[in-house]
Amino acid sequence: MFFENFSKKSSYRSYHPIPRTESSDAGKDARSPSKPKKKLFLKTLKALFLLILIAAVFLAAWDVRNISSASQKLFGSGNILNLIGSSSAETDDNGRINLLLVGYSIDNPGHPAASLTDSIMLVSMSPASRSGYMLSIPRDLYVRFPDGGYGKINEAYQRGGMDMLEQIVARDFKIQPSYYALFNYAAVRETVNALGGITVNIDSSDPRGLFDPNISPRDGGPLKLANGTQSLDGQTALNLTRARGDAYGSYGFPQADFDRTQHQRQILTAIKDRLNWKLVLNPVKNQKILDAAANNIKTDIQAGEIRAIFGTFNSIPSSNLKSLSLRSLNGKNYLSSYTTPYGQSALIPSAGLNNYSLINSALFELNM
Repeated sequence: MFFENFSKKSSYRSYHPIPRTESSDAGKDARSPSKPKKKLFLKTLKALFLLILIAAVFLAAWDVRNISSASQKLFGSGNILNLIGSSSAETDDNGRINLLLVGYSIDNPGHPAASLTDSIMLVSMSPASRSGYMLSIPRDLYVRFPDGGYGKINEAYQRGGMDMLEQIVARDFKIQPSYYALFNYAAVRETVNALGGITVNIDSSDPRGLFDPNISPRDGGPLKLANGTQSLDGQTALNLTRARGDAYGSYGFPQADFDRTQHQRQILTAIKDRLNWKLVLNPVKNQKILDAAANNIKTDIQAGEIRAIFGTFNSIPSSNLKSLSLRSLNGKNYLSSYTTPYGQSALIPSAGLNNYSLINSALFELNM
């Protein structure tokens, strides 16, 4: 009986094993392929991170090379530590950075009197309020030279260099330039081209827009732009900064040289709007921009000051950077026509020859 029962039990165990649950099998099936997938994901993530790191190092090295090369030309030293270890910019008694921007056509051999500074602009910036203004000083302003005699202000550089021009601005406008930047034609053309062009709004009083046949075909002329938003390449931007509309057949320049200086300020603002930190991610583009500056600008800015100056300029919203002319400052005209003893047409302050009192009062309010 015992053996019979034992035999039955043994037989039962032999032919009826304890079944495995489906959940335990499914768990093993689910876990087993997840490990290689996880390892593959981690390897891919590490490889991607390594590629990003290599690309970042490569871009940084390229940027450093570009900056070092430009620094060598502009400041006489390619040591990038001079730029990184920056110092504060020089300011006046009101805490403003005053930059005198001066343009001439010395790089254009065919241009008569190429060393005359036909573009003179004072850029005054307040780092504290993140505001500023661009004031064009007309090239025909009749001034007294520090070494004696009178002449148009655009002759000052030719006569006594930037020192003389800065002395005149400081004396007559009661604003001491902190720094100067002297640039030639190519600076505008090459910078705009390096940026891939700029956008400006043409708002001429003439419904046809702007037309100046005095720009030669060799320079991409004649200049013709319709009213409205226009995309400009470097040559067209340069032509706009030069055009006065004083040739026969011109239209859209009712104020001649004042329209020209207004367009110069407009071009500067458009360039400013295209300069941003994203350029560090494109070393091909930033190399062209840096080369445009290094090859075409002379300045007394030191390497350690450039970050503070450019940082202030770039931090000012374009809406807070006023575009000013002595012809329409605060809605008033502070200039009068004048005929020199030699019969030349010139400009003087509306208060009289050498009397800058009204201009000084208007600028004093802006500088506070």
